[in-house]
Amino acid sequence: MTSPIPHHPPVPVSFMEAFRFWLKLGFISFGGPAGQIAIMHAELVERRRWISERRFLHALNYCMLLPGPEAQQLATYLGWLMHRTWGGIVAGALFVLPSLFILIGLSWVYIRFGDVPVVAGLFYGIKPAVTAVVLHAAHRIGTRALRNPWMWGIAVAAFVAIFVFDTPFPAIVLAAGLMGHFGARRWPQVFALGGAHGPKGAAHGPALIDDDTPTPAHARFSRAHLAKVLGAGLLLWLLGMLALVATQGWQGTLAQMGWFFTKAALLTFGGAYAVLPYVYQGAVDTHQWLSGAQMIDGLALGETTPGPLIMVVAFVGFIGGWTKAVLGPDALFLGAALAATVVTFFTFLPSFIFILAGGPLVEATHGKLGFTAPLSAITAAVVGVILNLALFFAYHVWWPKGFAGPVDVPSVVITLAALVALFRFKLGVMPLLGLCALAGLALTWLR
Repeated sequence: MTSPIPHHPPVPVSFMEAFRFWLKLGFISFGGPAGQIAIMHAELVERRRWISERRFLHALNYCMLLPGPEAQQLATYLGWLMHRTWGGIVAGALFVLPSLFILIGLSWVYIRFGDVPVVAGLFYGIKPAVTAVVLHAAHRIGTRALRNPWMWGIAVAAFVAIFVFDTPFPAIVLAAGLMGHFGARRWPQVFALGGAHGPKGAAHGPALIDDDTPTPAHARFSRAHLAKVLGAGLLLWLLGMLALVATQGWQGTLAQMGWFFTKAALLTFGGAYAVLPYVYQGAVDTHQWLSGAQMIDGLALGETTPGPLIMVVAFVGFIGGWTKAVLGPDALFLGAALAATVVTFFTFLPSFIFILAGGPLVEATHGKLGFTAPLSAITAAVVGVILNLALFFAYHVWWPKGFAGPVDVPSVVITLAALVALFRFKLGVMPLLGLCALAGLALTWLR
């Protein structure tokens, strides 16, 4: 028996009630962006009725256009819409902080006990599963983005560019964006952004912020507000960088991390999977903060913790801070934890600026976002980039000693079984990783 549809909006939500919800969300936000957005929709649109479906999707569509983790940005947007600037800061920060603390703890366990047979066995099973998860992500994004031969062509070109010519990811993003921008002028139907995200059409009763609720005063656009937010964001970034340069110099590890992850934050179109090749190029090849094998282990940890998957950068920062002994050999943990915090700060600062600065513009343009063509092309290119990432993982997992060495047959079997579980049985990421971890542990003991 279904519950009757309410006829009155809920009572106004206090800041502390919202605070408790955002804190809870930070600990239960498993499942990647799709799962996190689904949780917010179920809680905020259906159950609590804090915001209407249309306003929720309008905010989500804006977040999908931005570089950065869309689920975290959506939480920031909704918190800002309900409780002004501090509401947005609290919502966005609580989406990230639990994951940061958990990853610092797990990274310490990994670096101290990673060669313990039990831990090694668990990772032996998880790494092939991560390869399958990345392939599944490429398929999931591809089914949404590759809707015509033009989009397929962009995806293939992006794959060839990064796989064959080792083209930097920023160049691929820029080229795809320009193709979308100019291509849409001649063939607008090819580059139109199709499909809304999330559930549609359910009637949940009137919401606190409903379709026809006037935009609150703090969410109305003004040049003064825009200048204030941009100035504050730039000042925070500048103070952070100056502090790192003053203490360790521009070539110091922490300053280089701050600069590198600022650039990475501006390139995360298409989610964390899309920017991981860029992070790999910089963190592993250029700066040598960690090894390729450690990078795969870090992604496995990121998949098993709440929060945005891009939080894998905290693992990169922790391992890099430990490896480079940023606070000296007598303070390895403190240095690594500081590096993870620095990386997280510079990765997520742009997301807060985008929402707090751009939110008023979005509230003034319900249903009128006319700059989606570059995103369509970038999303298509991202599919090719993610496929390249999956092949990179498969190579390192299936041939751990290089192509000259033997194939690791159990890893291949686990990967194929994980693909069947994802595609055929729609198994969730967390149960999949748990089962594969147990399989890896069992195989390690049998050996």
